[in-house]
Amino acid sequence: MVTEKRETKRGVFFRVEDLEDYAIIFVPAEKHEVYLKAQKILLDQVICISALRGKNDLLIVEDIVWPDVPLKKHNRAPIPICAALLSDLHVGSKMFMEKEFKRFVRWLRGEIGGDKLRELAGRVKYLIIAGDVVDGVGIYPQQYDELEIKDLHKQYERAAKELEEIPDYIEIIIIPGNHDATRRALPQPAISREYAKPLLDLGSHLLGDPSVISLYGVTILLSHGRSLDDIIASSPSMSFQSPEEAMKVLLQCRHLAPIYGMRTLIASEKVDHLVIEHVPDIFHAGHVHMMKYTTYRGILVVNSGTWQKQTEYQKEMGHIPNPGIIPVVDLQSFQVFTIDFVSAI
Repeated sequence: MVTEKRETKRGVFFRVEDLEDYAIIFVPAEKHEVYLKAQKILLDQVICISALRGKNDLLIVEDIVWPDVPLKKHNRAPIPICAALLSDLHVGSKMFMEKEFKRFVRWLRGEIGGDKLRELAGRVKYLIIAGDVVDGVGIYPQQYDELEIKDLHKQYERAAKELEEIPDYIEIIIIPGNHDATRRALPQPAISREYAKPLLDLGSHLLGDPSVISLYGVTILLSHGRSLDDIIASSPSMSFQSPEEAMKVLLQCRHLAPIYGMRTLIASEKVDHLVIEHVPDIFHAGHVHMMKYTTYRGILVVNSGTWQKQTEYQKEMGHIPNPGIIPVVDLQSFQVFTIDFVSAI
């Protein structure tokens, strides 16, 4: 495990330790390929190294290996059934895009869109929300002034009202985010029943963060993506405009929150539930309000964006979201259809 990292003109020094001892390792800058790997290493990350012993027990690194995921062949649904992937509705915020969300619901009902889009809507069997159903209260500075609904119970009542028009044959699966009514530390239990009763009354399935589900044999890893902030902040090559790249790092680390002590709160538990023990077919997260997707070693990696316009806090942070765009995944072909409900329908 990496406990210290120091970059110099000569290369990168690390302090690594296991349960028995520690060592200082060095990656020379002239070993370009290994040096690029070293720059991406995170504190608290578990790695394997191949090294030669130098002076004063310094280990000169020959290669670095991450836990990573193996190349994977998709499990596929036997029929062309689809899942709509959502996150970060932020119901209760003045910036919640109610008009666009209602347009999405009307599309699911087959009321709008051309023939191909209506045919696609008819194949959607699952709606999966990766956290931040509501905006919450007291989550960030000056949030109160940006709330349309300032009571947390009423935010969930409004969220249920927005979801109740979704066709009954579509199953709704929801995990919490950092704005939802549950503990802040990972792993998060499902949204508290005290607040979530309106969602439960709809027949929604409320799960914790992280969760692993299987739909027609397709395994989906769900996490809100809180630790993406830490990954992006710790990696010069990462940005909030490309969250799928940070999600790939989590797969390489085989852990959903590999850095300890930054913005992501991690609960102390006997078992680490944040380890990515089983390799999924799909990895779905949200949090950063940027809809992007990619494939990594056979895994479909999707960050499902948001239904909230840019907030003042995001403006201060220089983050520009792309709201109102939804990815729909065909669980048989793994084709991803992106639909823009701001301008396309």
